[in-house]
Amino acid sequence: MPSQGFSGGPAPARLTVGIVSAGRVGTAIGAALERVGHVVFGVSAVSEASVRRAHTRLPESEILPVDAVAARSELLVLAVPDAELASIVNGLASTGAVRPGTLVAHTSGANGIGILAPLTAIGATPLAIHPAMTFTGHDEDTKRLANACFGVTAADEIGYAIAQALVIEIGGEPIRVEEQNRTLYHAALAHGSNHLVTLVVDAVAALREALAGQELIGQPHVDDQPGGIAERMLEPLLSAALDNALRRGPSALTGPVARGDVDAVAAHLAVLNEVDPRIAAGYRALSLRSAQRAGARPALIELLEGPWT
Repeated sequence: MPSQGFSGGPAPARLTVGIVSAGRVGTAIGAALERVGHVVFGVSAVSEASVRRAHTRLPESEILPVDAVAARSELLVLAVPDAELASIVNGLASTGAVRPGTLVAHTSGANGIGILAPLTAIGATPLAIHPAMTFTGHDEDTKRLANACFGVTAADEIGYAIAQALVIEIGGEPIRVEEQNRTLYHAALAHGSNHLVTLVVDAVAALREALAGQELIGQPHVDDQPGGIAERMLEPLLSAALDNALRRGPSALTGPVARGDVDAVAAHLAVLNEVDPRIAAGYRALSLRSAQRAGARPALIELLEGPWT
């Protein structure tokens, strides 16, 4: 049994690993497992991009159909989009491709082990191992896994021990997430990471509008290409704000909302509305939430909750 190697000795047994599929997450995890001695023998890849990614990041792995990958795996990693996971699981269960005793781990944040029930019923060991990380499809993905936390869910303590060992082995930190809390867990991560991107991109757009045409001698022109003056100006500010928020909590909040400066916030809303009403709407929504966090005075709350055109 593959799991026996996790109960004794300083390191997990070397596993024969199959990956479904060769997306950004799957290839990053496959490469991380290979680095610590596991053998990723096969990977499924359909699109040209996934085939290219498999050849680049898992060059010693054979590209195989999903059922062939499953049939030979001691550890089967299902790294498919959330919307495809149930159909993949049901398909594998109906074909009998997964052998009893196989460790089956999916990387979905939103799902626990319940979605693996058809495979659990035929003797597989279900694991939900989700890296709390964003992926680009490049080599830095694997490096970032070594500093990432992983939300893990298992059916029992043996399963948790296996998941914990795998995560620790590749350098990550396992965090236990109970089955009933997976949706809330995923919502929190999506709220923080995905909406941060939108917030930053909106801030960059507004700052470009403020700076364009006023460049000093020798400075590049402000345009819509990433990595310009606006991004360079925001980077140290946003990095400090993120660090402060993570280390100091709500007390890190500064600026006109924290000060209860109604006039400044109203002026911000007006000028942002001229640039892009959608950016103004985002600023208003986040300002209201910030004001609630800060316990702002009623006049500011009324401004942010009231009608705005």
